[in-house]
Amino acid sequence: MKALITGISGQDGSYLAELLLSKGYEVYGVVRRVAQDYRLWRIQHLLKDIVLYSGSVENYASIFEIIRSVKPDEIYHLAAQSFVADSFLDEFTTMKINNVGTHNILAANRVISKAKFYFAASSEMFGNVLETPQKETTPFNPRSTYGISKCTGFYLAKHFREAYGIFACSGILFNHESPRRGLEFVTRKITSSVANIFYGREKKLLLGNMDAKRDWGHSEDYVEAMWMMLQHDKPDDYVVATGETNSVDTFCKLAFQEAGLNYKDYVEVSEQFKRPSDVELLVGDSSKIRNTLGWSPKHSLESLISEMVKSDLETFKF
Repeated sequence: MKALITGISGQDGSYLAELLLSKGYEVYGVVRRVAQDYRLWRIQHLLKDIVLYSGSVENYASIFEIIRSVKPDEIYHLAAQSFVADSFLDEFTTMKINNVGTHNILAANRVISKAKFYFAASSEMFGNVLETPQKETTPFNPRSTYGISKCTGFYLAKHFREAYGIFACSGILFNHESPRRGLEFVTRKITSSVANIFYGREKKLLLGNMDAKRDWGHSEDYVEAMWMMLQHDKPDDYVVATGETNSVDTFCKLAFQEAGLNYKDYVEVSEQFKRPSDVELLVGDSSKIRNTLGWSPKHSLESLISEMVKSDLETFKF
């Protein structure tokens, strides 16, 4: 089996590559030319076992040639401008990468290989939620350009499934983290600051909305859900979530406790980190994927935070 992963150098891409290699796949990845350096740190240990192609998902010719060369059995489309805060600063780039990129891959795949296709959708599509918990039938109501772009990708995948018979699945993944999360994301911002405060390099951690609540899981669990979707006998869309919600405040408390610190001594709220419009509450109902595919998360929030803090204490020791 051959699998092609866009965004293979990201958090989810790296865990997915590990999973697929363990199952005997030939793994191919697409990376931006700018990623051919320090950005490959998550997959350095895999480079001898995978094949990388330099390309841009926004460039149809580039994607067409890669898919034609690989002729994959499965395509996992994870590449995106995925930092929600940046989507407020640069709406055009977010829409171009996330919408045009998804359309290019689906269109090229339709012509060349008709591989099974996975699209990385997002709980941010639910935005200002119209029901709680959120499930596959919950109406989308996004509050960011990122959320809007993911809605478009979701409907593109659905369109290619229904119009052209492509085996296309979307995973509506709720927030998922790990020690491989980028430093710009709030969870890793918190755990890396815990380490730097512990070692005396920082004195304060500035955050935005401490009351925002999220359903946090582990990336390792969620990439398994991606793979399971493409092994089912028919394509469908699934919410992937733990079903538990916690606030940013609680995440901070647990992270600082892991290092023996009281978060109230170090955390301050800053207006500069508050978004023009924010999502206050996200919590997923993953009954469908649990009942249909037998998926369930293996990590708790406490074990996730402990792993992230311990990793950052080691990373920022020197």
